[in-house]
Amino acid sequence: MTPDATPALDPVIAGRLTRDGNGLVAAIVQQHDTREVLMLGWMDDEALRRTLTEGRVTFWSRSRGQYWRKGDTSGHVQHVRSVSLDCDGDALLVQVDQVGAACHTGARTCFDGRDLGAHPGGGAAAAGGAAAAGGVRG
Repeated sequence: MTPDATPALDPVIAGRLTRDGNGLVAAIVQQHDTREVLMLGWMDDEALRRTLTEGRVTFWSRSRGQYWRKGDTSGHVQHVRSVSLDCDGDALLVQVDQVGAACHTGARTCFDGRDLGAHPGGGAAAAGGAAAAGGVRG
């Protein structure tokens, strides 16, 4: 490796990822202390490497075709607290300390004011009933 070569993502971590057809993994960003879901972004191996090693969240912009570090232009920085991989390897949970708005619209989260009006299900009682009746729990 030359002195100015960029290091690669740890091969052990890279081997655990299940990427989509574009080499990307979904990254769910959550406020570390309130558990508030802030946004969804996309990462390739390099964006994940930067996120794990630099302490700030970096995404791959599908629309712009380039890397972007959250907050570099807006000042709405995401300081990394932890990064976890889901059981299938196709989604990351990035817990952050969010400074300012997470959404490009200026909202605290990308989900604020966007409820689709789902009718709540029966909750735990309904799931327990299905299991008791021999149903499959999911």
